[in-house]
Amino acid sequence: MTLKVLTANRLSDGEVVYLTPDLEWSGWLGDAAPLAGEAAWNRFRDVGEQAVAERLVVEPYLFPVEEAAGELRPLSQREWIRAKGPSVHPAFAKRAAGA
Repeated sequence: MTLKVLTANRLSDGEVVYLTPDLEWSGWLGDAAPLAGEAAWNRFRDVGEQAVAERLVVEPYLFPVEEAAGELRPLSQREWIRAKGPSVHPAFAKRAAGA
């Protein structure tokens, strides 16, 4: 079964964020809740829309991931780039920031 993660951009600073199992927003893909099945996807979509209404995030959507070696990996290049940070120069990536 396909796993998906809910992502959005935090309204306060534009940071890419992911919805966690505790229904909190995290800047790290590894904290995200991998969801399987239409019921779970719909529930998280509803949580995302509520966060939009509360002006916490913008443009929430689900995207497919796989679990490999104990971590979540995006299946698309776009989401890989969003998870790792800017692709302009390695010094600007999230991991380079010491996080």
